[in-house]
This record gives sequence, C-alpha cells and structure tokens, in this order.
Amino acid sequence: MAMSGHPILQAEDVSVARGGRVLLKHVTFTLDPGAALILKAPNGFGKTTLLRTLAGLQPVLSGRVHLDPDTAVYAGHMDGLKPTLSVVENLRFWADIFGTETITDSLRLFELEALQTRLAGSLSAGQKRRLGLSRLWLAKRRVWLLDE
Repeated sequence: MAMSGHPILQAEDVSVARGGRVLLKHVTFTLDPGAALILKAPNGFGKTTLLRTLAGLQPVLSGRVHLDPDTAVYAGHMDGLKPTLSVVENLRFWADIFGTETITDSLRLFELEALQTRLAGSLSAGQKRRLGLSRLWLAKRRVWLLDE
C-alpha cells in the first residue's frame, strides 16, 4: 500500500460515554497508512466503546473522528461466524455481504484450505480466529478496528 502522506484515521479531542458514564476524555491521535495503534488499558476503561465510536456504531460525546466509513471494518468480541456452516460457507456468506467475488485468497492467506469443509463450530480457538480474520480480509478495507 502506498503511503499517501494523509492520515487514514484521526481522533480530535474525542470523549466517549457508555450508559451515561464518561469513559474517555480528550483522546487525540493520528494513524497513518501502514501503521498500527494498540489500545491497552484495564477492563472497563472504554477501549471497546472507543473502537465502536471510531467505527461509527455509536456517537462521540464530543470531539471529531475523521475516518471514511468505506475504509474501515470492525470486529467485536464475537467472531461473526455461523457455527453450523462450514469454513467455505461462512466465507461465501461474508463475501456476498462485502461484494467480494472470490474467497480463494482469503483461504490461502489464512491457511484454511485444509479446513474448508469443517463446520466453524468444530474449529479450535486459533482456527476460529483465523477464519474471523479471513472474513475481514474479504471486506477489502484499509482499516481494521479489532476488539480483542
């Protein structure tokens, strides 16, 4: 991916709340293309709330988020997989949602070829994680907002 010189994600003086309680105040950062930002804090400090806010799933309390929604995909605590569908069926479902023509690259990149016919519910935790990440790959978005 070419570096454009423009930030791909910016938070300006962002404050977020959940359940009427302010969790984070005055968060400011810039994320350039190709960079990663890792949020580390104890449980209950607002990491999930901030990620959901960046993804546009809940409003900011104050401040501004600069992120083109067509460039981002969010993955929450749940993996977004259907346990009664096979690996291929899960990926085809998400490919249809995201308008992606093929799942071949996703299967290869996340080393899922040998597991294609296995039900998602029967996969190990690591295999499920790889399948969940391969689902995000199908979105073809530049920014992945990953929650745990």
